[in-house]
Amino acid sequence: MLRGIDVSAYQSASYATDGLSFVFVKATEGRSYTNPRLAAQVKRGRDAGLVVGFYHFLWPGNLTAQAEYFLSKAPDRPGDLLAVDWETTGEGTHASTAEKDRFLRRLKELRPDNRVLLYCNRNFWLNVDTSSYAGDGLWIADYVSAGKPRIKAAWRFHQYTDDPVDKDVAQFASKAALLSWAGSA
Repeated sequence: MLRGIDVSAYQSASYATDGLSFVFVKATEGRSYTNPRLAAQVKRGRDAGLVVGFYHFLWPGNLTAQAEYFLSKAPDRPGDLLAVDWETTGEGTHASTAEKDRFLRRLKELRPDNRVLLYCNRNFWLNVDTSSYAGDGLWIADYVSAGKPRIKAAWRFHQYTDDPVDKDVAQFASKAALLSWAGSA
């Protein structure tokens, strides 16, 4: 298992990278929010030699506009990972399964050289999702032992805690294996 983290504007651009193989950086949300620390957080990850991923917090509606907005902020670099964060919004709503699926497919169309992932929590995966479509891989949040999410579906990444930051593991034997997978979209 490889170790990594995910960061957003809540974290510093000088996050610790020792022992990490990857980082996911929040890029955008909806059609107007951009993480103000995006460039610095990405630079930190790249400078440390981490595999870099970007995620977009999905809101219901205007999926094409959201996908285009996200990709206008996430660098177009083969081997970077792209993820959609599908959960309840601050307004208590969420995109439907069909909207989530369309968003993932639109990312695949617009960036065929990047792996596309679905990030969601265990409740969304088991009780909200009706298609089980996760693009190229599932990134599941379940706060239990690292690498042991309580689902039967295949997964690539597991967020197992948010204390003190969102910590993740990836189901790859080595960083080279992760790089090979990420680069073979």
